Amino acid sequence: MKKQARTPLRNVNPNAAAIDIGSEKHYVAIPPDRDDAPVRSFGCLTPDLHQMAKWLKANAIDTVAMESTGVYWIPVASVLESYGFEVKLVDARKVKNVPGRKTDVQDCQWLQELHTFGLLSGAFRPDQQIQVLRSYWRHRGDLVSASATQIHLMQKALEQMNIQLHKVLSDITGMTGMKIIRAIVAGDRDPVALASLKHPLVKSSTDTIAKALTGEYRQEHLFTLKQALELYDFYHAKITECDHQIEAHMRTFDRKADAGDFPPKKGLGTSQN
Repeated sequence: MKKQARTPLRNVNPNAAAIDIGSEKHYVAIPPDRDDAPVRSFGCLTPDLHQMAKWLKANAIDTVAMESTGVYWIPVASVLESYGFEVKLVDARKVKNVPGRKTDVQDCQWLQELHTFGLLSGAFRPDQQIQVLRSYWRHRGDLVSASATQIHLMQKALEQMNIQLHKVLSDITGMTGMKIIRAIVAGDRDPVALASLKHPLVKSSTDTIAKALTGEYRQEHLFTLKQALELYDFYHAKITECDHQIEAHMRTFDRKADAGDFPPKKGLGTSQN
């Protein structure tokens, strides 16, 4: 049986370059016939990135591939796109699965060769408006996580004083829980007076809550509770600021639908516990 002739790889991107992204240096490869030194290294500072972009322009490059290494690729991609380059962000795990052998060439040369023959698939990157919104949401998530840490610290401080607030309230950061915690931090130690702060809709009785609030109020744990409460309030203030920033950015989006096109949302009640 006659063997079928192997089809040679087609040069899909003749003006392709590739960058091996690093934390301190970026190694860049261009086609070997474009420059006496087709592989160069550039620093990570902004002037270095502009120097890199100008070198790529001088060598008639129009598309650049790079691996999505940490967050180091973000400023590189931003500068290159400002110069008009097409930037293809590649998942490093997928590059390892590309058939062929890398041998002893540098990472950037290997990426450049793969990109030249169209063997790299770029990761999805949303448009600039969505990227900005995503950054705000990720930051907001970090703030929420930091706030949750303070809730844990408040509960821990209470438990160390045998104040079992979480056993009589489903949520210590609800309306009733926060009233009681703020009163404790303000100096109130009377269990009955603290229990009287409960919302009428709380299922636990005043007597049960008063028993849960009877404990050993130790100064070091009260200090921890106070600081955790202050940080909890601080992070919530920052979350509110972030929400305002998100709302302002959302107003820059083109309107795609009218509010009347969607069913009304059900109201979310505030936790009374």
